[in-house]
Amino acid sequence: MNKAIYIATSEENSGKSIVTLGLMSMLIGKTAKVGYFRPIIEDTEEGGFDNHIETVIGHFGLDIQFEDAYAITKSKLIKKKNKGKIGEVLDLIIEKYKKLEERFDFVLVEGTSFTGEGTVIELDMNVLIAKNLGIPTIIVGSGVGKTLEELIDSLYLAYDSFKVKDVEVLAVIANKVQPNNIELVTNGLKKSLPESVLVNSIPLIHNLNNPTLQEIVNELDAKVLFGAAHLNNQTGNFSVGAMQLCNYLLHLKENSLVITPGDRADIILGALQANESVNYPSISGIVLTGNILPEISILKLIEGLSTVVPIIAVEEGTYYITNKIGSIKSKIYANNKQKIEISISTFEKYVDLDNLAEKLITFEAEGMTPKMFQYNLVKRARQHRKHIVLPEGNDERIIIAASRLLAMDVVDISIIGNKKQIENKVAELGLEFDFSKVDIINPIESENYDDYVNTYFELRKGKNVTLGMAKDLMEDVSYFGTMMVYKGHADGMVSGAAHTTQHTILPALQFIKTKPNSSVVSSIFFMCLEDRVSVFGDCAINPNPTAEQLAEIAISSADSSLAFGIEPKIAMLSYSSGSSGKGDEVDKVRTATEIVRKKRPDLKIEGPIQYDAAVDMEVGKSKMPNSEVAGQASVLIFPDLNTGNNTYKAVQRETGALAIGPMLQGLNKPVNDLSRGCTVDDIINTVVITAIQAQGL
Repeated sequence: MNKAIYIATSEENSGKSIVTLGLMSMLIGKTAKVGYFRPIIEDTEEGGFDNHIETVIGHFGLDIQFEDAYAITKSKLIKKKNKGKIGEVLDLIIEKYKKLEERFDFVLVEGTSFTGEGTVIELDMNVLIAKNLGIPTIIVGSGVGKTLEELIDSLYLAYDSFKVKDVEVLAVIANKVQPNNIELVTNGLKKSLPESVLVNSIPLIHNLNNPTLQEIVNELDAKVLFGAAHLNNQTGNFSVGAMQLCNYLLHLKENSLVITPGDRADIILGALQANESVNYPSISGIVLTGNILPEISILKLIEGLSTVVPIIAVEEGTYYITNKIGSIKSKIYANNKQKIEISISTFEKYVDLDNLAEKLITFEAEGMTPKMFQYNLVKRARQHRKHIVLPEGNDERIIIAASRLLAMDVVDISIIGNKKQIENKVAELGLEFDFSKVDIINPIESENYDDYVNTYFELRKGKNVTLGMAKDLMEDVSYFGTMMVYKGHADGMVSGAAHTTQHTILPALQFIKTKPNSSVVSSIFFMCLEDRVSVFGDCAINPNPTAEQLAEIAISSADSSLAFGIEPKIAMLSYSSGSSGKGDEVDKVRTATEIVRKKRPDLKIEGPIQYDAAVDMEVGKSKMPNSEVAGQASVLIFPDLNTGNNTYKAVQRETGALAIGPMLQGLNKPVNDLSRGCTVDDIINTVVITAIQAQGL
């Protein structure tokens, strides 16, 4: 079941608050626990609160602290973007959202409001956030000041911005539409958008657009003379009292706001009397301009009235104040129950609640973004903490990675190396490094050295290994680290930053050995592309696998994919697609595909298939229109090491994709190999996936 919805707009003053409030009311009626989250908020004064968050939490009584309901302020976001650190922002947003997702049955996520600095990046940022949270979107747009064509075009462009990044749009809502144009707008949008998108239109509600007296007081920094208890009065139209009273009374309408200089006692008293009279409409309040207060006698008269609407005083002149009030963009506040209730009832009246609720419940996200994948990796590793040994303690990258892993508090670590040298390197690099949490081991000095030597000798004496040879090999960091894993003194090992693949995995092949149902050790990379994570195998171990080995690699890769939260759709790659190709290499892939189908009929698999047909939907449909895999493959199996290794490196370099791995498959216990050109991030990611592998044993 889908657990969240993202409310987005592409413009200021779209009125998305009405959708937020209406949706929240609907969700609370259908779901036990509903959460609320704003990834980005406007900057607030110190000690202040974001109005959207305060209103939703306050009105619905949500069990959320203010600081948990948002991730970052807009000014901090802009600073991060200018420094090229949007990735850090996404990490923070995902982390805070996930905490709410764990606590609540459903989370309503509200996007930015397009006010103040940084509006040019907001649409792209909202698309990026929704994509990385893996949640569908409702788009809201305003009809104010737009022709029918302009409104439809603006909403379609917003829809397309999300859809092109594979963010599902469940509904599009045209807000603030003239009441007599509701049907026209709805039908126009339905013609423009796919049938799968729910379309609704909400009319312009003047009571929601016009400011309250409290908003006017705040905006004008006005002094409240009377009627402080009624500052939530909603204004209707406003007019200036500059003519004779008898003529001005003809201009009063329901909830009129009277604007007049402070010395016009006739207008002030006449308006107050009209408010009492059954023959005239009620007024919402009076604004006294020009820094002029009525005479004391007039003030005393007003004081004695049984009912007094708010009367406020400002310093500026009538012309300036009238324009200023006309420019106020009304908001909904937590204490304005009337506006909130109008918003909810309007939403319920004009939005197809049953269809929307059905879409929210039945939506299933497809694929996984790299950021979400990495977040889930760390989260899973923390859940069942494992102990990983790093044999290459003399490598600077290993030391830096260990420092960061300690800060992440995700795994327990042992490092094989010289403690004094490691301490010197930590000091030289200026790292924070808690040595009390790391076991630094010199093999010869280890209390386990003799036991490891004897164990290896017993395991390998049938292969003509002598005790002296065993002693020499146990001084080797790769053999010592692997023996730690074999003996259960560590749950997994990550090596290869300073050693060859052969040097890293040979000890594992000698005595950790393969699983009972595995005849081949293979590898996969998790390729974190811009908008998805794909599994590539085998790109590191087997030079030229047989059809049987290729089938086993495919099955192992599919199981690994599933274990890491990626639905496996296997593409058995070749230089031709379907039955058209001829030759030994194509036949090998075709045979391997059939073996997988017989052994694992539960798996979705296609082969032989070309790379473009496997990953591009249009190409896939044209070449293999009836395939469940073509165009949407998530597990790509290469026919040989030459093809796989070159392809993963080409994709990595040309697209900027993050390649996590290689992760070895088929061993009884996890040992993983690094590239000698690995980065610190590569080491961290490999340690984390090794820890997760160890959880499954």
